[in-house]
Amino acid sequence: MSNKFDPQAALADTRHEFGEHGGVNLSIEASTTFTVMAAETMPELFSGRVGPEGGCYLYGRHFNPTVYALGKQLAAIENTEAGYATASGMGAIAAALMQVCNAGDHIVSGNTIYGGTFALLNSYLPAKAGVTSAFVDVTDHASVAAAFTDKTRVLYVESIANPTLDVADIPALAKIAHDRGAVLIVDNTFSPMLLSPANLGADIVVHSLTKFINGASDIIAGGVCGTQEFIGSLMDLQLGSLMLLGSTMDARTAFNISMRVPHLGLRVTEHSRRAQVFAERLLERGESVVYPGLAGHPQHALLGSMINEGYGYGGVFGLDLGTAERADRFMNTLQNELGFGYMAVSLGYFDTLMSCSGQTTSSELSEEERREAGIAPGLVRISIGYTGSVEQRWGQMVTALDRL
Repeated sequence: MSNKFDPQAALADTRHEFGEHGGVNLSIEASTTFTVMAAETMPELFSGRVGPEGGCYLYGRHFNPTVYALGKQLAAIENTEAGYATASGMGAIAAALMQVCNAGDHIVSGNTIYGGTFALLNSYLPAKAGVTSAFVDVTDHASVAAAFTDKTRVLYVESIANPTLDVADIPALAKIAHDRGAVLIVDNTFSPMLLSPANLGADIVVHSLTKFINGASDIIAGGVCGTQEFIGSLMDLQLGSLMLLGSTMDARTAFNISMRVPHLGLRVTEHSRRAQVFAERLLERGESVVYPGLAGHPQHALLGSMINEGYGYGGVFGLDLGTAERADRFMNTLQNELGFGYMAVSLGYFDTLMSCSGQTTSSELSEEERREAGIAPGLVRISIGYTGSVEQRWGQMVTALDRL
């Protein structure tokens, strides 16, 4: 049975933030530093004994009222105690991992993840922090459990994997992690609104807000959601990964994203509706299409048991055209001859974005690692937009396929 949590309803409860002078929109607090009314409050701020819940702010790299308000929206969507926004999705991922892990610790990660995350886990953290990782197929729970060591502190997965669209069994993976004293961190970038990992057992949820949550491909941003204690620890003046590494968000950026969050549910629903239509029609044509909303997808039933009702199965599908050369011809035709979307990385834009993942967002993986992750050389990742009519866009796709 699908979850009964409605993130759109939860989001409505955060709309109590008014402008400083009574405006319907949140004010932008652009100050880099904040005053106190009594000198004795300053050491209280530095010790962490008072903070934003009490209306006390310290410095822009710490908590900021506008960014804090966006964090509340993110927490509402994910049904967590707290959330905070970062300067990028990678900033969110790195901060969360480094807050949990110390030198010598170990991470078990899905082997099908965003290429930048793979590089962070596979190359950067071992070299710079002495934190190592093992990469496994998260749909093989026996392999996941076997990869744990006595140093494993984190199980890291993507709710819907980039770019293969494998679906993580979050309740089962949470049990594996918790039984071994580890935390489960879930990157929910591909599935905001339709999945709420914290409801399913995840301890920490991270996002690239650049994608669906922002929705206009004009802002780089990230978010971390978790317990109040964990979000507070990110701002600790001695060991806080956001405070000390400096990847917190600017207030103006937070305001812009905050204005788009209220219609996120509408956007996700339309992305999903169109992806479902295209995937079903491509399947009818006999194309090699991957989409969790199709009954033949290996984790279709699993995703159906976890999703929040009403938001569909996501706005991204994959189309395997066999070779990179055919994939390139297909995308060139769509963009340059037919005006269908753009050849570009990223996703969640109001127009269609398409890329051959093996050559782009998964290029940090070696050829062997891509093969093990199931990333075919001709796989085109398509983040379907909602410009134009469905029939207009479908006709363009058919034309491009017929020309191959």
